[in-house]
Amino acid sequence: MNILKNVMDDVLRRNPNEPEFHQAVKEVLLSLEPVAEKHPEWVTDKIFDKIVEPERQIIFRVPWIDDKGVEHINRGFRVQFNSAIGPYKGGLRFHPSVNIGIVKFLGFEQIFKNSLTGLPIGGGKGGSDFDPKGKSNSEIKRFCQSFMLELNRHIGENTDIPAGDIGVGGREIGYMYGMYKKINNEFTGVLTGKGLNYGGSLGRTEATGYGLCYFMNEALKAKSKSFYGANVVISGSGNVAIYAHQKATQLGAKVIAMSDSSGYIYDDNGINLDTIKKIKEVERKRISEYIKYHPTATYTEGCIGIWTVKCDIALPCATQNEIDQNSAKILIDNGCYAVGEGANMPSTIEAVDLFIENKIIFGPAKAANAGGVATSALEMSQNSMRYSWTFEEVDDKLQTIMKGIYEKCSTAATEYGYEDNLVIGANIAGFIKVAEAMYAQGI
Repeated sequence: MNILKNVMDDVLRRNPNEPEFHQAVKEVLLSLEPVAEKHPEWVTDKIFDKIVEPERQIIFRVPWIDDKGVEHINRGFRVQFNSAIGPYKGGLRFHPSVNIGIVKFLGFEQIFKNSLTGLPIGGGKGGSDFDPKGKSNSEIKRFCQSFMLELNRHIGENTDIPAGDIGVGGREIGYMYGMYKKINNEFTGVLTGKGLNYGGSLGRTEATGYGLCYFMNEALKAKSKSFYGANVVISGSGNVAIYAHQKATQLGAKVIAMSDSSGYIYDDNGINLDTIKKIKEVERKRISEYIKYHPTATYTEGCIGIWTVKCDIALPCATQNEIDQNSAKILIDNGCYAVGEGANMPSTIEAVDLFIENKIIFGPAKAANAGGVATSALEMSQNSMRYSWTFEEVDDKLQTIMKGIYEKCSTAATEYGYEDNLVIGANIAGFIKVAEAMYAQGI
């Protein structure tokens, strides 16, 4: 990093103790050196300096009362990172690990992910350090209402449109949307991931997992490979993992391992998706329950161990930095030939470098998992039209978008001399659209 070294130095200086944000920025800036060389006007006009600084960071107090009448205080966040190509768009995450650095890393990634979709949406992210696990529906409702009591003044259908993320599903979106509607007395598409009977879109639930497989299918085809007959390992067992399993299976693969934060299950006969859905979506229990239903399966404590399972394709769909350099080496040594990131930044920089060096087909998160936000934008379009598309129409549009994202990444990588490096391709293609808009607007 030569031209952009000062930009990175400023990020480190101005944002101390935010390692995830530092990691996300460094990975992007390393890719953008050739762009800086080609566009000195963007260096002069400080476009690179501006894009790493959020337009707005909001932190607020969220008081709520539990079922025993005890009051608790959590912290809420919304980072409105970049609106050059459209209103801020990005999910809300409820998890104890959430802090301003995590939200900034996610919001920064969202800028480029949203740009790649080709849709007019900017980058943002938010959430709280509230943990919905173990809470009653009443407690979650009271928290969501209190959270929205403050957040509502910062969002709007033409300003900032949040969605779900880890810890925020249809239930939480419903509670927040109801509160927003009550406060503002208007029925608008201010949140996405809504229920189908109040403005939601068919296909949104499946979108991130399906989109991941659509993107990887294009990347695999380019190297004369496919999902058909492949053994697949998927980390996580939430929404993204479940529907990545469903689509990979439809494409002819066999999913042999899945996980949650406690450990992982393995079954050479294939993981039964109906059982996973029952445990995770209905019973809301740990994945270890799986072996009670399927005696041929094994359960191992410790989720990182899932990457020791021999597979052809790995789809990390759990959380950030779950694949480190050692796990990447094990995957490569075991014959894995493709990795597609379903979670946000699930591989460390060292792991990604190892995948690229060993010519692994690698789908970076900001491209491969963009299906969720793409379908959220389709939900916004349907809300604006007061109209609903069929599942098939949404899915067809999603496939077209994901194929387009792959083509943009591949073309940009080749144009700048990094053929087959979809990481650099995604960063460059996502950045250029936003940079051109920022430069044109003089911001």
